[in-house]
Amino acid sequence: MADEAIGRWFLSAAERGNAATQLDDRATGVAWSEGNSARLVVHGAHYFRRLYDELRALQPGDRIAFTDWRGDADELMIPGGPTVAEQLCEVARRGVEVRGLVWRSHSDIVSFSARENSRLGKQLNEAGAEVLLDQRVRRIGSHHQKLFIIRHKDDPERDVAFVGGIDLCHSRRDDELHRGDLQQQPMDERYGDHAPWHDAAVELHGPVVADLMTCFAERWDDPHPLDRRTPYRMLIQRIDRMPRHPERLPTRFPPPPVAGEHAVQVLRTYGRARHKYPFAPAGERSVARAYTKAFQMARSLIYVEDQYLWSELVAQSIADALKRSPELHVIVVVPRYPDADGAVSGPVNRIGQLRALELLEQAAPDRFAAYDLTSEADVPIYVHAKACIVDDVWMTCGSDNFNRRSWTNDSELTCAILDPARDDRAPTELDGHGDGARRLAREARLELWSEHLARPRDDVDLIDPARGFAIWAEAADALDAWYAGGKVGTRPPGRVRRHRPAPVSRWQRAFAEPAYRLLADPDGRRWRDRRANRF
Repeated sequence: MADEAIGRWFLSAAERGNAATQLDDRATGVAWSEGNSARLVVHGAHYFRRLYDELRALQPGDRIAFTDWRGDADELMIPGGPTVAEQLCEVARRGVEVRGLVWRSHSDIVSFSARENSRLGKQLNEAGAEVLLDQRVRRIGSHHQKLFIIRHKDDPERDVAFVGGIDLCHSRRDDELHRGDLQQQPMDERYGDHAPWHDAAVELHGPVVADLMTCFAERWDDPHPLDRRTPYRMLIQRIDRMPRHPERLPTRFPPPPVAGEHAVQVLRTYGRARHKYPFAPAGERSVARAYTKAFQMARSLIYVEDQYLWSELVAQSIADALKRSPELHVIVVVPRYPDADGAVSGPVNRIGQLRALELLEQAAPDRFAAYDLTSEADVPIYVHAKACIVDDVWMTCGSDNFNRRSWTNDSELTCAILDPARDDRAPTELDGHGDGARRLAREARLELWSEHLARPRDDVDLIDPARGFAIWAEAADALDAWYAGGKVGTRPPGRVRRHRPAPVSRWQRAFAEPAYRLLADPDGRRWRDRRANRF
């Protein structure tokens, strides 16, 4: 029997709002795939190990397609190597087709990744791959998608894709001990020389792999030039031997066979770019639309792990849910400090979050809480994960952050997942729609909570959202009190602390406000959509 919950929680093709994409079945309105296997991969070290194991097994004629925001050629995949570039060059040299789209990035002068991304592409291309720098985005925008697809020419049952928040770059390869990646990108000094890093991706098998290949192909086959033609960019492209247009993709492999029971919906953000994406001429905001729909469905729990939670626009949809549903509890986990928290960058990075938190606290001060994490070595853990679980039914993992640019302006890629298997542990019903708690979403939540709270994953007290909400508060208050008391006595268990960002003064707001709205968190919607407050 068909699971009616899928249609209730997922977007239809019409609700996606992008008739130009090849993702959806326009005749039936179905905008997702079923028969998949999905699992959450927590921590960059485990993600890189999975990639390494899959890459080692590839044969000539197999295919790799990936997109990335930042790639460091020398990032180690496992302790002692190989590096990202070494492993990808090795498979390319033995006949695996390797194609990648990496964001061209802004200049390194403003602490971005232009040279690193160019260096990775150049090394791979010299080994026979085709990895290109892509700047087909809105001004001040970025290609932020993190996608890695592996297709097997003679064994499609082994096809796999990874979607999430983990880039192929420095700082990401940390594990549950949170001692940090030995190769670190620049960070606020309070994170130390090897910043502890919390991140996640989802591993996918089954027909959804073909959906994700469609996402890659739509971008790859966009006929517009990869980069704007300026003298500086022309010189860099010539030095790095980067073409303006990629070669067309070869004939695609057929979709992989059924691999499980999970339903997966591929969600994207594309800003309304001047050149008009042929696959999204008016842009696409299915990420924002999917979250808005899920929050409207929420009755018991919204759990979010996010790098930013910057925007009032995003926070308003959660605040509305809190006001609408008196039993709803919301827990948000974010970094203790921005990665750049200087005299100028700090106020710009904090002002939007302060307003979002104020909006949510006013909506339901006793049912909303924001936390950050600190390792047992007393170092803040940088939360880079982008994951959300609603009522233990609907869950997401991807590249989008809870801010305006991720929901309207940049290119983003996220997967929403619904498991038809019900979880029989009480409470079995959280959503109020008769859909019941689902096994994958609940297990993913318990995995994350057990690590942060230092409690067993099978702790029955964590299952009920209201009781779990209280446990988070108790754990954070105990750890905060231990720090406030000079760290005397045994450290309380867990890593959870109340999130209290530093305020932004009146004179700081004078420059932080315009910089935040125009540069840090731009709005990629049409003016009429902004005025109507719609996606």
